Amino acid sequence: MFTKEFVKERSDYFENLPAQELLKWVYENFSNVGFTSSFSADDVSIIHMIKGIKPDALIIFIDTDYHFLETYQLVERIKREWNINLKVIKPQITVEQQINLYGEKLYEKDPDKCCQIRKVEPLKRVLEELDVWITGMRRDQSPTRANIGKVEIHKLPSGREILKVNPIADWKRKDVWNYVYQHNLPYNPLYDRNYLSIGCAPCTRPVEEGEDERAGRWAGKGKLECGLHTFTEKE
Repeated sequence: MFTKEFVKERSDYFENLPAQELLKWVYENFSNVGFTSSFSADDVSIIHMIKGIKPDALIIFIDTDYHFLETYQLVERIKREWNINLKVIKPQITVEQQINLYGEKLYEKDPDKCCQIRKVEPLKRVLEELDVWITGMRRDQSPTRANIGKVEIHKLPSGREILKVNPIADWKRKDVWNYVYQHNLPYNPLYDRNYLSIGCAPCTRPVEEGEDERAGRWAGKGKLECGLHTFTEKE
């Protein structure tokens, strides 16, 4: 669907432009677009930008059944107050079924398997329905994200190609919070308790002084990514 030359040209073109310009280009040129959001401060900032460009844009939330209460409350608040077009996707099995199949606390025994069931599999399903996938990833979040482009082409396990767009790839954490404060956006109160990257409750802890932003995710497991951004093949 997309050539490497086209993707590189677009990524280079938008590299030094505001995130809103890239989002405008996406929504002006493509109709089958989805933004996957964990309702982090980064993602809420992007939702705010998208609302000003395409109010009925599709926002996708993967409900793992393990999120913090604060996360669920924020999702409901933004859905209600901003009237967003929110699609909630869930794993094919419940937590109870997962326990019956794999035992208690799979997230401790085999976090990769738990993420595969509760995050990756639902995302695989929804991406098959999209041509463009917008994310809130930033290069400064972790070494695994240091080289992401503003516009990329990815191949799904099915063989389909999808355009992956990272509008705030070049932002730093301070840029996110500058945007949040400038626009008085709601955010997860866990940030105020030093949760700098917020995932599922059993696998997330506050970050200590001097630690990497994502150090509180799967602490002690040697794991940096849940798999949402590693199961596709970047071309």
